[in-house]
Amino acid sequence: MEKQEEYFTERLASKGFVTSEQHNEIKQYRQLGIFSLNSELLFFVYVSVLLFTSGVGIFVYKNIDSIGHLAILSANFVLMLLSFYFSFKKAKGFSKEEFLFDNPMYDYLVLTGSILACIFIGYVQYQFAVFGKDYGLVSLFLAVLCFGVAYYFDNKSVLSIAITALATFIGITITPQTLLQNEVYSNPQLSYYGLALGAVLILIMEYTIREKFKKHFYIVYATFALNLIGICCIAGLLERYWYLFIFIMVLAFYYFYKVSHQILSTFLLVLTLLYGYVGFNIFLGRIIGLLDTPNIIELIIYLLPFYVFGSIYLFIKCIRKFNNEKHAGIQ
Repeated sequence: MEKQEEYFTERLASKGFVTSEQHNEIKQYRQLGIFSLNSELLFFVYVSVLLFTSGVGIFVYKNIDSIGHLAILSANFVLMLLSFYFSFKKAKGFSKEEFLFDNPMYDYLVLTGSILACIFIGYVQYQFAVFGKDYGLVSLFLAVLCFGVAYYFDNKSVLSIAITALATFIGITITPQTLLQNEVYSNPQLSYYGLALGAVLILIMEYTIREKFKKHFYIVYATFALNLIGICCIAGLLERYWYLFIFIMVLAFYYFYKVSHQILSTFLLVLTLLYGYVGFNIFLGRIIGLLDTPNIIELIIYLLPFYVFGSIYLFIKCIRKFNNEKHAGIQ
């Protein structure tokens, strides 16, 4: 990593982006061996927030009868109000552009307040059935609440919670456990809902980019949209009318491949290639299943190792080419 940074610094200096005085200052600073713990500390703060809110949820679940509903609700509500009170006090107000708190700790305070709000509303619904028996309305309410908090405080983590709640409202639970349990694959109708939500997220993403309305939120929308569409297309390719999803899969692959190059996101490109590769293999399997001849099967078994190694080679080559284009300005 250090060699790579030195290389790019030298290239910037040779291109004239960095003056000789600045270049010398950078070299002298690196020789001091100073490093920052900011990212590591913020990561531990994030983990602390998750552990704290998870602990609150577990505590509520295990002590409902012994402590009492009113005491639990009151404590949760007070903590939530305190989190939002200090967040509003230090916030700079709503802005269409990106803004940061003077102290990054307040971003995690916003996240804590949002999770506590979800716990509070979920508990109220479970105990008092404020929204009736339809838990989907609770998810929709939480989605609207978290969208408002995310846009006001400019918080990507809360935006992720909002999109997750919106997906839950239409019946899709976005967790590793439900994906392993094939929730989407066992219910074909969810595939259509997921594709519709993915399309809506793409429209929102395009709007945020073109109108420059919280433009930096694009990566969150793009990631959720890609995962939703990718999973739902794979699920569709396993269904009876699989051929209808081929066009959607190709169109989505082309779109996200293009977007990843526009925004220079290696992460988005890797996800796109992985989903495209899985979908392509399922498509090949479908075609081979239609042929169903022993000679074809034997040929496939013979060519399979070459296909796997060739795929790995092309994948690495594509990523390397992308990174070269990404850093072309300082090459």
